[in-house]
Amino acid sequence: MNLSFNQADYLVLGCYISVLFFVGFYLNRKEKSQQDIFLGGRTLKWWQIGFSIFSANAGPMMLIGFAGIGFSHGIVGSNFELLAWIFLMLLSMIFLPYYLKTKISTIPQFLLIRFGKRSYNFLVIYSLISILVVWLGSALYAGGLLISGIFGCSLLTAIVVIALIATSFTAVGGLKAVVRTGVFQSVIIIVSSIVLTFLGLQKIGSVDTLVSQTPASYWKLFLPTSDTEYNWIAIVLGYPVVAIYYWCADQTIVQKVLAAENLKEGQYGAIFISLLKIIMPLIFILPGIMCYVLFKDTAQPDSAYITMVKNLMPHGLLGLSVAALIASLIDTVSSSLNAFCTVFTLDVVTQVRPLNQQQQVKMGRWITVVAAVLGVGISLLFSYSGKDFFELSQGLVSILAPPLSVVFLAGIIWKRVNSISVEIVLYGGGMICLILGACHVLNYPYKGYWPHFLLLSFYIFVALGIVIVISTLLTKPRIKPVIPSLLETKAVVVDNSRSIWLIWLGLASVMVLIYILFN
Repeated sequence: MNLSFNQADYLVLGCYISVLFFVGFYLNRKEKSQQDIFLGGRTLKWWQIGFSIFSANAGPMMLIGFAGIGFSHGIVGSNFELLAWIFLMLLSMIFLPYYLKTKISTIPQFLLIRFGKRSYNFLVIYSLISILVVWLGSALYAGGLLISGIFGCSLLTAIVVIALIATSFTAVGGLKAVVRTGVFQSVIIIVSSIVLTFLGLQKIGSVDTLVSQTPASYWKLFLPTSDTEYNWIAIVLGYPVVAIYYWCADQTIVQKVLAAENLKEGQYGAIFISLLKIIMPLIFILPGIMCYVLFKDTAQPDSAYITMVKNLMPHGLLGLSVAALIASLIDTVSSSLNAFCTVFTLDVVTQVRPLNQQQQVKMGRWITVVAAVLGVGISLLFSYSGKDFFELSQGLVSILAPPLSVVFLAGIIWKRVNSISVEIVLYGGGMICLILGACHVLNYPYKGYWPHFLLLSFYIFVALGIVIVISTLLTKPRIKPVIPSLLETKAVVVDNSRSIWLIWLGLASVMVLIYILFN
């Protein structure tokens, strides 16, 4: 589906790209140290953290995938956003204090302190695979589909162009460049999505008309068990497993809060992104429902967002919408590249050959280029899978999540958990999940053979949870824990003020009201 641009659209798009280059390069021309490249100098404010996580999270999968869910199922896809606050609270009030206390730069370093070198080495490799496949490969593939559809170029050309632009930002400016462009791009994404939602509602006429012309199930957050894709059991059981990994132990997300100026800035950043989650269904899923009402005879779920943009956006705003798509692509790919670069440089290269800060920065930039090439290759492999993009990407996240969710949760809650039991779960469970992930991508032995990916994630999580408990009780620790457990949180987290907890309580009340209203 090629869009017809006029001079106004090209002008808006050109201005956007110019400003993006200014923000990404000029403002970061002095970022030279290891801390600047990998953790933004640990100077990020709460609003920078929140907008940066939003922009990385609001990637092509969300813009296109959530509109598609809205088109085919209604607001049930909102669960992936509205339930996230629980795990962002867990990140800010439980995980983050430990992460910042130890001054770690990567998630694997936390495991090194808690469980030793062998667990650390596994997580380094697992994190690199996860970043390449779940984040970088998926983002480039989705971006290639979008850009090739918008401009009529080949899939390979679109993927390569996105990779080149994102690599240039990341290699030159590091995390602070990613964050600054992320803040800028978040504003564009939010504004253009609000405009699209408003134009859609204006075209339909009223909220009553919108509701009356859609099935009643479109306005339910929890669907019955008869729904084979998004029934409430799969969401309630499977989503927490994925969310613990995604929000609390994934390098691409957690790296933003690790770069906080202090603990409170990181906590307020998590609160800020949680508040933004409330509006996400309105501006990302609602346009898909509107597309069902307006264009259900001609559109498909995966083309719902582009269909709305093509038919409703006036020239000028059309260019802004395309700029928003490009913004989400570049930021997601940039965040993925920076996360891969950080883990590989600080956790792999330094084990083989100690480097000074200048050498680390230089090495990090070369690794960024290599990661981009690998990401392009993986994204092209995805094009041969024959799966729907949302199912492909979410399935991979869900299947890779259980080992890390079990280990990180147990490692903080239960001080007795030892390195032996963790290694059993990581190496054994990790291998099983990698095999299942390959089967998911390849539809092996045949499509529909495996349970829904959220339920499969829950089953693996329970099995690995049982394994870690039994193995812990039967073995003695080799390493004495140097990080306190959850029960000792009060002795460690002195910055957890009452006001922060009250904000979380208020947010919880709002979420409860939303679920009551839409069930």
